[in-house]
Amino acid sequence: MRRLPFSALALGAGGLALTIVLSGCAGATGSTAGSSGTAGDLSGTNLTVYNAQHEELTQAWADEFTKETGVTITLRNGNDSELGNQIVAEGSASPADVFLTENSPSMSLVENAGLFAPVDAATLAQVPTAYQPSTGKWTGIAARSTVVVYNPSLITEAELPKSLLDLADPSWKGRWAASPSGADFQAIVSALLAEKGSDATLAWLTAMKQNVSEYKGNSTVMKAVNAGEVPLGVIYHYYWFIDQAGTKENSGNTKLYYFKNSDPGAFVSVSGGGVLASSKNQAAAQAFLKFITGKTGQGILQSGTSFEYPVGSDVTPNPALPALETLDAPTIDPSKLNSSDVTDLMTKAGLI
Repeated sequence: MRRLPFSALALGAGGLALTIVLSGCAGATGSTAGSSGTAGDLSGTNLTVYNAQHEELTQAWADEFTKETGVTITLRNGNDSELGNQIVAEGSASPADVFLTENSPSMSLVENAGLFAPVDAATLAQVPTAYQPSTGKWTGIAARSTVVVYNPSLITEAELPKSLLDLADPSWKGRWAASPSGADFQAIVSALLAEKGSDATLAWLTAMKQNVSEYKGNSTVMKAVNAGEVPLGVIYHYYWFIDQAGTKENSGNTKLYYFKNSDPGAFVSVSGGGVLASSKNQAAAQAFLKFITGKTGQGILQSGTSFEYPVGSDVTPNPALPALETLDAPTIDPSKLNSSDVTDLMTKAGLI
């Protein structure tokens, strides 16, 4: 599920480490250091971050945080489910100080294992409640919207399904694409499960197995739609916006459609960040999470190339994106999204 622009930067799903060390670091203000201490208290600390977010974005966050505080960051990069399960397997012996994801179900996996420390109140105050779990054990750091990418030479907007649920109808057999093996699509299914329950979700997934054209990765789904292999696909918005900002070679023949109307297909997935309770660097770890969700960290996201939505500190999205409040997404507590139940249901349906 790695993004096209960053594939050349990928260090692999095996958790290879990238250490970012900047010298001559300036002192930080109290607002960066958070409630746990001042910049002088943090200088010289090293944090280990298990990172499933865009690698280029997290590196930019780490660079700036190091510059401001003197804290060095070691990134261990992988995907959501891989790193979430690794933390659970490591338990209290995990070397991770902070966990960052693209989607929230893996955050819930770690939270349900009792492995997160509560997030500092000052950090939570920077993020609207819609983009954090009700438990306060982790917080949203970014967001992405579910969209339909479609090829107008094959299907008109008027002919598109009015709901994600419509894609279970036999009339859509062979006419839509998705990447069911990826954490992105599984997060979308987790929203369906939270909204409709297990019986309805299993019925939809079983019908999906009959209808969907399966591809590996959202970018591959988009390419297939662009090439006319299939009329439409269900992906996250940022794949399309990244390609549109570049050569448009994989999206030039396509448009986006938003279900809205609080439909499960209008789901906005929250990327999460949390501090491990076992971390021996609590002050620095909490400060890093506060930095990410603060104006500087969210500004780095807004001006970067990932085209994700900022969710903290009233930072507006990239001007190319429709405002989050216009998407009419369903209201779902991120802590209720369950990755284990989703994989069980998708296995029963024969999708993974």
